[in-house]
Amino acid sequence: MAVTATPTTAAASRPMTKEERKVILASSLGTVFEWYDFYLYGSLAVIIGSQFFSAFDVTTRNVFALLAFAAGFLVRPFGALVFGRLGDLVGRKYTFLVTIVIMGTSTFIVGLLPSYDQIGWIAPVILIVLRMAQGLALGGEYGGAAVYVAEHAPQGRRGFYTSWIQTTATVGLLLSLLVILALRMWMGEAGFQRGEGYWIAGWRIPFLLSIVLLAISVWIRLQMNESPAFQKMKEEGTQSKAPLSEAFGQWKNAKIVIIALLGLVVGQAVVWYTGQFYALFFLQNILKVDLLTANVLIAWSLILGTGGFIFFGALSDKIGRKPIILGGCLIAAITFFPLFKMLTSVVSPKLEHALATAKVQVTSDPAFCGSVFDPVGIRNFTQPCDIARVALARAAIKYEFVAAPAGTAPKVTFNGTEAPILGASPVQPAVPAAGTSPAVPSRPAVNAINANIAGFNAAATKVGYPAANDPTILRVNGFFDAIVNPTALKAIGILLILVLYVTAVYGPIAAALVESFPTRIRYTAMSLPYHIGNGWFGGLLPPTSFAMVAATGDIYYGLWYPVCFALMTFVIGLLFVKETKDRDIFAYQGEK
Repeated sequence: MAVTATPTTAAASRPMTKEERKVILASSLGTVFEWYDFYLYGSLAVIIGSQFFSAFDVTTRNVFALLAFAAGFLVRPFGALVFGRLGDLVGRKYTFLVTIVIMGTSTFIVGLLPSYDQIGWIAPVILIVLRMAQGLALGGEYGGAAVYVAEHAPQGRRGFYTSWIQTTATVGLLLSLLVILALRMWMGEAGFQRGEGYWIAGWRIPFLLSIVLLAISVWIRLQMNESPAFQKMKEEGTQSKAPLSEAFGQWKNAKIVIIALLGLVVGQAVVWYTGQFYALFFLQNILKVDLLTANVLIAWSLILGTGGFIFFGALSDKIGRKPIILGGCLIAAITFFPLFKMLTSVVSPKLEHALATAKVQVTSDPAFCGSVFDPVGIRNFTQPCDIARVALARAAIKYEFVAAPAGTAPKVTFNGTEAPILGASPVQPAVPAAGTSPAVPSRPAVNAINANIAGFNAAATKVGYPAANDPTILRVNGFFDAIVNPTALKAIGILLILVLYVTAVYGPIAAALVESFPTRIRYTAMSLPYHIGNGWFGGLLPPTSFAMVAATGDIYYGLWYPVCFALMTFVIGLLFVKETKDRDIFAYQGEK
């Protein structure tokens, strides 16, 4: 493809050219595959924990599996720095060609990696290294794809063109869910987890399939040429010689990075992760919906809502990026609580009734109770009061803490009837560390929590809480059963609203970030705020929100995390973010 002239306003009214469609396909398809690879691990975290952390009990291995998953999020900003700098120095095309090779190869190797039982501790070490490689690659991939498409887009249609990139995260998640569901239904759970009756365990197949996706992506991307904006800059000799120091060491640029992070990306990230990931977590862990039903409901909401990315991206070309992103943050913050309560009402009406009528109390001298906030799941609870509250939260039982006179031992009551706290150490005043140690949770403490979960669940059912297999909890028997089930359709409708919020805040974000920075540092400068916002503020939302639930006893309390950050972004964005939809990114040299 020859280098094109600078896009003009007149080009905004013409149809998309064949070469432009090719640019979008190359960028979007590769990014779909990258997100598919990335989400596979999250969807299969429990199985991966059993394969690579089998030396530990079930709870601890799940914690380690989730921490390994989180490692991929934590390193994403560093990938943004490494590959962003490379993209501004040597070009967009070759940089995001490298990122997809790293991502696809790492994912394929996970499918081949022997388990802990086969090679011991080397297995989890290699797994974590591969997860970090995936995170680093993803940190460079998104910025490259967004910049590459934006620099090919005509003036006045940049939001529409880049919105196709924005569909990739959702499509990648959907693709991973559909592949996993299909394999589970075909092979059965035993065949999927252990390979019984098959030559290979089914959970490995989605990872191995990534090599095919990688080959297709690399072939398509090799056909592409460099972006016209970068090529023009290279010919004129105006490239940055030190994009990192120019982007973050000069206040005029660093200021825009900070404003973009706090006034656009953080709110977008928490709305996105709430609408897709926390919704799935809430269905499975709070409402006790079975795995198949939860994945089917989310999958249908994504299928129905994905077109919203294109709609809001195109709309942002007409009315601006700022009003759509900030409006989405504000509406989401206002409605998250009622929507999740509606979801509870539809999916588990018995739980909704129990939340309103059952009175569960933890009564204790406050000196015997510490903090149970544990977002990374590594604290070792030994105090009876702390064990009881953690067990209640993990069982999704709403409780209130009642302070008692000094010396009163902890007790748990269900509508006034006491349920014993099992397996805890003798009562003693909580130390500053809140009765915990930062080490891996010990087996006695884990066993005590699990024993209390079972005991509290039994007591909860007597006061109206549903058991895990209660027939009143929504259940579907297959993918298409959901669209003929009236109750499932109501749940999909609520989830669809959450997905539409995602599309509103995420559809225009690529265009907004690309337009905020000059060509010479664009890849570097836009990638860092995007991946700090989405990798840290967004990626850590599910465990942090659940830790907030555990610490308070309120199953909806974790929603304050996205609500507060979305409102923060609305206020900061309203005051400091400038509208950029009419900016000529070829001519823009940054703020003076």
